[in-house]
Amino acid sequence: MPWLAIPFSDSKARDRLDELFKVRGIPHLVILDANGEVLNKKGVQAVGDYGSEGYPFTLEKINKLKEEEEATKREQTLQTVLVSPSRDYLILNNGNKVSISELEGKMVCLYFSINGSKTCDEFTLVLAKIYRNLKERGESFEVVMVSLDDEESSFKEGFATMPWLAIPFNDKKSCKRLARYFELRGIPTLVVLGTDGKTLHNNIAEIVEEHGEEAWEGFPFSQDKVDMLAEKAKAKLEGHTLESLLVSGELDYVIGKDGVKVPVSELNGKNILLYFSAQWCGPCRAFLPKLVEEYNNIKDKDSAFEMVFISSDRDQNSFEDFFSGMPWLALPYGDERKKSLSSVFKIRGIPSLVAIGPTGRTITKDAKLLMMVHGADAYPFTEERIKELEDQLEEMAKGWPEKLKDDRHEGHELVLTRCGKYVCDGCNGLGDKWSYRCTECTFDLHTRCALVENKKKTGEE
Repeated sequence: MPWLAIPFSDSKARDRLDELFKVRGIPHLVILDANGEVLNKKGVQAVGDYGSEGYPFTLEKINKLKEEEEATKREQTLQTVLVSPSRDYLILNNGNKVSISELEGKMVCLYFSINGSKTCDEFTLVLAKIYRNLKERGESFEVVMVSLDDEESSFKEGFATMPWLAIPFNDKKSCKRLARYFELRGIPTLVVLGTDGKTLHNNIAEIVEEHGEEAWEGFPFSQDKVDMLAEKAKAKLEGHTLESLLVSGELDYVIGKDGVKVPVSELNGKNILLYFSAQWCGPCRAFLPKLVEEYNNIKDKDSAFEMVFISSDRDQNSFEDFFSGMPWLALPYGDERKKSLSSVFKIRGIPSLVAIGPTGRTITKDAKLLMMVHGADAYPFTEERIKELEDQLEEMAKGWPEKLKDDRHEGHELVLTRCGKYVCDGCNGLGDKWSYRCTECTFDLHTRCALVENKKKTGEE
């Protein structure tokens, strides 16, 4: 660090400053003027967003820069997005320069990426196939990588696999500016600029992830094209059979305890849940007890139901240990069908539950959420069943006050809220479906606890 510091031995001064500026986490940067007055309490964000251009980092200066950015957005062109004071070109992975003016009149995608990120690396492979497909069709289209890599070696390694253009690594200032300008929320992000340089989509990465190589059919990604892709994907899911999902060559079985093989054919005609999970995943471990409970509840009322564990465990022992606590079936550890199932259902995180109907048709990819909200009552997870439950919940709440106050939680109003399971702060019992909840903290009351007390106060019977 090229600046000054308070000696490490002066712990009193450090503690006093922590308390004075209410430091609750690091890094924390407070900017003072020459008289010691606070100019900006959020110095980390100001410096991170604007660098030296934000100096002296007053709120007035930051707001002026924000207003300038908003004005630029209103008059946005390809030049205002991609050209910097020191550069009017992009580069190919062989080092050749390409003038930004050559992209005028083309649809341009800005690809925000970090080399070495598994998600980005996989996304790059799919995007490259889409890119080549569109190029072969003669579409007026280009991709520009906006690298968020910290090291030039990492930038070069990733860029070497890409057939498109990039902002040079040494212009990191432009990359950071664009990340802020397009309000980057995660990676990969794929921003679409129209032929006039205006923003058409802030991020179509999810469309590419959802549809894979077939996403090129959505070009130029107008709403009707995106809707067409969605309809096509829906029809594809509905056209599956259990065999097309779970059978691959000689792999025509799942396993029970002790590795006993169960033919997929024995699952025909049943409602199936595919459970994507892993022992190393904390939320998966936390979700398992509830899932076992609800699985048994469903089994009690319908024997034509089964669940199959699709493991993302990292070794055989972890798989076996985790599977030992499950009363259902599984794909063997390391089974190649796991990759295809994850691709078909676009599994982006675990735990995840996919509901399959008796014919193999996909009922929903959001069965975990439905299970959390409705428990076993959500079975068989069809739209009709969920609507029935929603109607029942709405009917249940008719006549209940939307808001009330309770002496057990003075100061804050309690709001009638739809929810999953919770612990009542009045009687410590479990509750679900409806709660009188404080929107400012974590206080919950059973509807019966809240309503009984409310009726006492109002004198109702």
